[in-house]
Amino acid sequence: MMQTMRFTRPLLNRVIAALACAAAMAAQAAPITPTRDDEVIETLPAVTGSRAEARRVRQQLAQTPRDATLALAAAKRYLDQAHELGDPRFAGMAMSAIAPWRDDATMPDDVLLMRANLQQYLHEFDAAAASLQRLLARPGVPRPQAWLTLATVRRVQGRYADSDTACRQVASAGSALHADACQAENLALRGDVDRARTTFTALLADARQPTATRAWLGTSLAELEQRAGRAAAAEAAFQAALKLEPDPYTTLAYADFLIDQKRPAQALTVLKGQARSDAVLLRLAIAGTQARVASAAADVAEMRERIALANERPDAKVFHGREQAMFALAVDGDAASALELARGNVAHQREPLDLFVLAQAARASGRPAAIDAAKRLAGEIGLVDQRIKAIL
Repeated sequence: MMQTMRFTRPLLNRVIAALACAAAMAAQAAPITPTRDDEVIETLPAVTGSRAEARRVRQQLAQTPRDATLALAAAKRYLDQAHELGDPRFAGMAMSAIAPWRDDATMPDDVLLMRANLQQYLHEFDAAAASLQRLLARPGVPRPQAWLTLATVRRVQGRYADSDTACRQVASAGSALHADACQAENLALRGDVDRARTTFTALLADARQPTATRAWLGTSLAELEQRAGRAAAAEAAFQAALKLEPDPYTTLAYADFLIDQKRPAQALTVLKGQARSDAVLLRLAIAGTQARVASAAADVAEMRERIALANERPDAKVFHGREQAMFALAVDGDAASALELARGNVAHQREPLDLFVLAQAARASGRPAAIDAAKRLAGEIGLVDQRIKAIL
């Protein structure tokens, strides 16, 4: 079991990623009352697996809602679909599956961990950390997955020292590989690239690791090289990771890399065939606009409509500003709006991409105070990213 554990990626994950923020918020917009029985309210994305099986699980849950094994199986199924499709509505279904357990003190360990994973996916980082800390405070068996998830949550919040502490606990809980990767990722974020690269390279050299684990390590190495300004090395690592396992997170990260490298047509090729989650649609709109392809107009219009629906929720721009900032800057050329959105976003989420978008918006705005503030924030967090340095 230890060998198959992976870091949870919030925006992918939410995560991922994010992971279709507008869809999550659109789902909570003003209710629609149908006027006839055959009226279509919304077309949901296709899902993997048998619909008959899904119905059977729902019926069983309705009959025995406090069957923890059944509830967790259903929640995992829904969360996997949320990651695969970038649609947080499935995360909401997963939350419903574990809803019968409301008392933290008596909530089963696995249910509490699932809740934390779902909270992380939905960008509720403080809530996710609180759930994990409650679980980790319980006596009993080592919990490396919980520590690893906590390390990831703290990293996303830009709290590297707290993430370091959790990484060390992963080792104490018995997962040396994941502890080493966890600590290497934090080293890389702080700019200790050589040590981090050495660790990731050594871990990747072990062919005994499962394909999914090696793909995750390869993606981490690719992101390290991208932040270090080593484009050729980053591209080679992205391609190697995708050859091992073409997961949605790595696909989006590689598309972002290609867009940053002024290669939008290639980004469109990478995104071809991906489910049209909000995260994917955003990149299609950006790359299509930059490449001036015929399909760009339709992608831009659809993304704009999703954003408008999402903004019916009051906190949309606060908690899901990164994607909207990217759209405002790259598609609309509206630096002022992009800066406002990026500022709101980094108040809650501080991954390298969040700081990168803030730096881009600050520079595009031409406001010296905004540029200084972005530079200061990166310094306070301790993030070293050559892309950001080049902008600021």
